[in-house]
Amino acid sequence: FCTPCLQECLKPKKPVCAVCRSTLSPGSRALDLEKQIETTETTCNGCNKKMYLSKMRSHAASCSKYQNYIMEGVKAVTKEPLHNTRNFPNRFTFPCPYCSEKNFDQEGLVEHCKALHSMDAKQVVCPICASMPWGDPNYRSANFMEHLQRRHRFSYDTFVDYDADEDDMMAQVLMRSLRDK
Repeated sequence: FCTPCLQECLKPKKPVCAVCRSTLSPGSRALDLEKQIETTETTCNGCNKKMYLSKMRSHAASCSKYQNYIMEGVKAVTKEPLHNTRNFPNRFTFPCPYCSEKNFDQEGLVEHCKALHSMDAKQVVCPICASMPWGDPNYRSANFMEHLQRRHRFSYDTFVDYDADEDDMMAQVLMRSLRDK
């Protein structure tokens, strides 16, 4: 994760997990995990040098062969940007399906609906799902609040490349996994 994204997740008002966005509770350090990271060996994918996981990040930052390995992967899955941007759906801001208030990001929509519409039983179309390539803009959720809390605990754009062809991505993953053995 990049620093701005992590900083957003660690805001004092509500620290959240960077992956699933669930609220973090104060706790102790995961000493067992730290020990495992300190004692688990791995191999650099660029130069094949063996090292402990705890040293991998600093090594990767200075290993030119690892940087080339990463750039090969990026080039393999990167496609030419499409020139007509008018046909792309907005996947960053959404209207409230209950009151039509606009320009919520995903987290803001969830918070807004929890605060103002938690008791509304009206069946509505999820604007987040409707904006996705696989989304049905006519599907009305029987329990929208439950849907929001289960389906939208994380942001899809963290995990999904909307422009990549699924078959091409799968082929690249398989090729890289065979090389990484």
